[in-house]
Amino acid sequence: MKIQIIIGSTRTHRFGDKPAKWIYEVAKARNEFDVELVDLRDYPLPFFDEPRSPMHLNGKYSNAAVGTWAKKVVEADGYIIVSPEYNHGYPAVLKNAIDAIYPEWNNKPVGFLSYGNAGGARAVEQLRLVAVEMQMAPIHRSLHVPSHVFMAIVRPQEGDPPHPFDSMNWQANAFLDQLGWWTQALRVARETQEPVKPPVPPAPAAPIKLPA
Repeated sequence: MKIQIIIGSTRTHRFGDKPAKWIYEVAKARNEFDVELVDLRDYPLPFFDEPRSPMHLNGKYSNAAVGTWAKKVVEADGYIIVSPEYNHGYPAVLKNAIDAIYPEWNNKPVGFLSYGNAGGARAVEQLRLVAVEMQMAPIHRSLHVPSHVFMAIVRPQEGDPPHPFDSMNWQANAFLDQLGWWTQALRVARETQEPVKPPVPPAPAAPIKLPA
């Protein structure tokens, strides 16, 4: 199962590549996953400016950078999105990357790994709503980096464990168990069933003529 781990922050001196590399190693150690780190720094996108919604573009994008991004995203069977929490939300660069394309996300599972205030829980709550709108299946479990693990990495002190993320490995494996189940189930469904298409609204009814 092809799983992409998307690093959802591009800021200087970001923390996000650290938990991304950790979950990459945990997932890589399991036989059922083919994992890949995908860094938004490598896919600079314009701010969303398509004249029509990507829902109606059938994967044909006017901007070459968006097309390159779409080709990468469509390769995966499922996703792990790594996101910080900025001011009770998630980064604009991540929202833009999600909004830029549409069918490439459809009918695939996504799990979230977050950090920041409240362990990034509030950013994940918002991301779940966005994922549903993109016809994705956000899994129940999520991973939130606790403050003591975060601080042991960014400001290590004497006595801190040498590998702070190790304390989260049991959570990571439970998270990956669930992601793997949904990835397999939805891959079979995509291969054997026609996708559900957006509904087409009926033609407008003829106007009612009032008597003179």
